[in-house]
Amino acid sequence: MKKVIATKNAPAAIGPYSQAVQVGNMLFASGQLGLDPATGNFVEGGVKEQTVQAFKNVHAILEEAGLSINDVVKTTVFLADMSDFAAMNEVYASQFEEAFPARSAVAVKTLPKNGLVEIEVIAVKE
Repeated sequence: MKKVIATKNAPAAIGPYSQAVQVGNMLFASGQLGLDPATGNFVEGGVKEQTVQAFKNVHAILEEAGLSINDVVKTTVFLADMSDFAAMNEVYASQFEEAFPARSAVAVKTLPKNGLVEIEVIAVKE
């Protein structure tokens, strides 16, 4: 059975999609930008600050679904500029307490609202 996950602690969906969808013990979260959910604006700073905020948004969605970052099995990171990879990766590495999930990281031409980084996750509750 499919369940839509939504929280005010992460930016609201700004289109025809859900923040996340849970199917059984699996959660599929939409990509999260470095947007502050209170203002709808990007946090100040560069890719590091946007990555921190994107992960705060991911944590909020996981929490709403009764999951944690340790339940994440796959991430996809989209970067507006691959030269930001090292800065993003430094923040990324600090987010996980257990084994790192599988990951893809790609550079894209443009992200929504001209963001610098977008992170999506798939999580499984065992």
